[in-house]
Amino acid sequence: MDHSPYDTPENGDGDGDALIERLWARAWDPGRRFDAADVPVAWLTERYGGGRLDQDRDDIVSYGGDGTVQLEAGAEEVAAYYADAPRGPLFPPVTPAEVERAERRIGRPLPELLRRVYTEVADGGFGPDSGLASLTGGNRPPGHLSDWPCAVDLHERNRTRGVPASWLHLAYGGRTMEWHLSSTAADNPVLLHDADDREPVRDEDPHDGPRHASPSLRRWLRTRADGGDVWTEALGRRSGHE
Repeated sequence: MDHSPYDTPENGDGDGDALIERLWARAWDPGRRFDAADVPVAWLTERYGGGRLDQDRDDIVSYGGDGTVQLEAGAEEVAAYYADAPRGPLFPPVTPAEVERAERRIGRPLPELLRRVYTEVADGGFGPDSGLASLTGGNRPPGHLSDWPCAVDLHERNRTRGVPASWLHLAYGGRTMEWHLSSTAADNPVLLHDADDREPVRDEDPHDGPRHASPSLRRWLRTRADGGDVWTEALGRRSGHE
């Protein structure tokens, strides 16, 4: 296994600061906030010509009904379209007092790195797949009809469904998949859980088996900050390969 400065303990101020800065840069850039970004087809045609999207390319995610095309965040066209867009988070960072209220509802403290993400970067609304859940409720993105997922509300819901109390919802992974953080295991591994899968067996170690997606929260966030795909490692570990 490779070693990186970002695998060092969370209280390493230099490494933690660098990782937070890179996460901040992505979360505050509307073109890189998520895995993909919308670009108007009319703008693409005007800037690059009518055949731009007809080329053989694998970074087209989908076409929208509003005249946009969704491209992977690393696409050249995304960087060009959002180059002059205002920078800022989808949801502002939370206060330490708001973190403490959330921790009381969860019943345990957040890892220091995750606390810094919420208080220094944003209250969710960025990251892989559908994006990191908010720590507070009532966040609604512009143009949406429903609030952004709240990690604390989902934690309480999941408790009633038999999900271990030590798991904290991080983000939805598409369909019935959810990313969870283990708040008690060493290094806070990230777990990929199918909500439609069988219920956990009593006394079963929830960090074993196919649910174990990343050995630490730091590594999961570092993959995101570096522009990597968190699914690549998750699927490798699920199939038994490093």
